[in-house]
Amino acid sequence: MQAFLNNGGQILACGTCLKLRHSEGTELCPLSTMKDLYDIVKESDKIVSF
Repeated sequence: MQAFLNNGGQILACGTCLKLRHSEGTELCPLSTMKDLYDIVKESDKIVSF
């Protein structure tokens, strides 16, 4: 994950998924919102999601 981030990658955690698991975001994988997802989709020509 660190190598991915060091090369300009971005990892965001789904807020709903984290809440269901009683978990929180981390520095490597911060909590995201639907607005974050919208911004990523709007600005990207390709997206990988899982």
